[in-house]
Amino acid sequence: MSVAARELQAAELGSGARTRSLLYKAIVTLLMLIVSTAVFWVPFYFVIVNSFKSNSAAAAMNMSWPETVHLFDNYSAVFAASDYMLVRAFYNSTLLTLFSVAGLVLVSSLAGFVLQRRERTRGASALNFLILAGLMIPPAIVPTIWVLNSLGLFKTLLGLTLVEIALHFPFCIILYKAFAATIPKDIDESAFIDGCGGFKLFTRIVFPLLKPVTSTIIIIQSVNIFNDFVNPLYFLPGAENATIQLTLYNFMSMYLTKWNLLFADVVLISIPPLILFLFFNKRIVAGMTAGAVKG
Repeated sequence: MSVAARELQAAELGSGARTRSLLYKAIVTLLMLIVSTAVFWVPFYFVIVNSFKSNSAAAAMNMSWPETVHLFDNYSAVFAASDYMLVRAFYNSTLLTLFSVAGLVLVSSLAGFVLQRRERTRGASALNFLILAGLMIPPAIVPTIWVLNSLGLFKTLLGLTLVEIALHFPFCIILYKAFAATIPKDIDESAFIDGCGGFKLFTRIVFPLLKPVTSTIIIIQSVNIFNDFVNPLYFLPGAENATIQLTLYNFMSMYLTKWNLLFADVVLISIPPLILFLFFNKRIVAGMTAGAVKG
């Protein structure tokens, strides 16, 4: 066989391998698209369609399109329920999210940077163990209520904000610590030589470099805290203190559930986190992988 024939045969084999590889990737992509549609979008379509129905039609729990659409009636009833509780709930959840995320970023970034820079000092392993324990050990409800009540913070937004910061602190500090390891220590030494103090070093130099992981933490924790159901139920009771997840109780009772209004409420409270995730999902992945791979 001549050299040209062998080269032609090798080219044909390479072209066939590339074609099979492209076909395999297309099949995998199609399968993943089908799975994601079945897992995420079908349930969301189910909720949206039933929020357009009457109560009796929504109670049938099917995905058929309603014969008569009650869009305005259902959603206006959800807003007006319990003296416009949903509006107050959005306000309370927004304040809770803003204050909690701001506190998490401030405390976790400082602690993560210090722990990373002093990871070889005495007591660092014990601190790391306590941080991991915070991820594994569930919170104690009754002692936490007792502490908040003793401090006069029970049933207050400040008390719940401190609880949210404490519960999400271990996860955030792990991300910050991993990402801080990617920042060379030569920067610290150069800053100290130039007369820069520790706090000024962090605020002027280090914290801007933590922007990718900070963006990730802001987005993830905003969704988690905004959608939190258990902590507001325990630590911020009362109709005037309701958060968005607790408004679901307006349409559920022991003897009667208004399914159409319940589904409409679910749609309304799902819109802000969904928008946040759709616009910033790439930044979430980038921040998580950067901290994990480089750290």
